[in-house]
Amino acid sequence: MSSLAVTASSYSSASAALVYAALLDAESWPSWSAYADVEWDVPAGVDRPARVGDRRTIRTRTGRVCCRERVVEMVPDQRFSYEQTAGLFTSHRGTVGLARASHGGTDITWSATFRHTLPLSDTLRRRRLQVWVHDLATYANSIVSRNS
Repeated sequence: MSSLAVTASSYSSASAALVYAALLDAESWPSWSAYADVEWDVPAGVDRPARVGDRRTIRTRTGRVCCRERVVEMVPDQRFSYEQTAGLFTSHRGTVGLARASHGGTDITWSATFRHTLPLSDTLRRRRLQVWVHDLATYANSIVSRNS
């Protein structure tokens, strides 16, 4: 087995603050990602924004738990990093970086590293990451369009 580093980029006309908020809004994920459910694992009755150390559970459209992740870094409107703690790719760590684009809007860069990988899955992982970053940008653009 070998390791793999993947980076995918996209552009959104939305502000970095809006893109960051969409990324953290678990309820919005089914409308822009392949996942049906993202649930923050916080104690019952606790209503607060996500923070470093929080965990989230991601489920597929079939209801099967896909993975569990832990937030490892949060820089509002700039960067969000996580690592998988359970699931098929427990050696996976990802970062979504946001930067103000020179012509307005936000450049989004989603990078991921996998410590253990099989060669046949590398292409799929690259494609999937590109789809995620594109779908996030498209979703943020739709929010801008609705509010215009």
